[in-house]
Amino acid sequence: MSDVQTTYYKSPIGTLEIKGDNSYIHSIFFIDDDIINSEKISSVEIKKCVEQLDEYFSGTRKEFELNLSPKGTEFQGKVWNELLRVPFGKTRSYLEQSKKLGDVKAIRAVASANGKNPISIIIPCHRIIGSDGSLTGYAGGVWRKKWLLEHESESKQQTLF
Repeated sequence: MSDVQTTYYKSPIGTLEIKGDNSYIHSIFFIDDDIINSEKISSVEIKKCVEQLDEYFSGTRKEFELNLSPKGTEFQGKVWNELLRVPFGKTRSYLEQSKKLGDVKAIRAVASANGKNPISIIIPCHRIIGSDGSLTGYAGGVWRKKWLLEHESESKQQTLF
């Protein structure tokens, strides 16, 4: 594994700390600091990530094409892989997510694994909502979850014109 690099990305909803190497993105977290990146990034995968985030936030990208290497347990990995199957502009409840993973009783464990997702936005845990449609917790803050869902909603895309 090559050296892990860190860069900071200024998104419309706050600064993202991106960690990765030439082969993989390891983590993307919202941070409270307003850091301006002054280092030259040599990581190919981080450069691709920044370009794709630019496209996502500008509304021209709906799917990410990045190599991901999140660190977690085997169960968390299964949950995060299932999150990658939730399409852009769609939501799924924690209960539906549990059913997709084959264990309706694992709803709390699924919710916990969602909360530990280390690659915000790219692994779209923001697309998981309560069974009643409520915007339950989001590690980046519920207001960001609401913003991301509105950004991805088809009705928003249609009402722009």
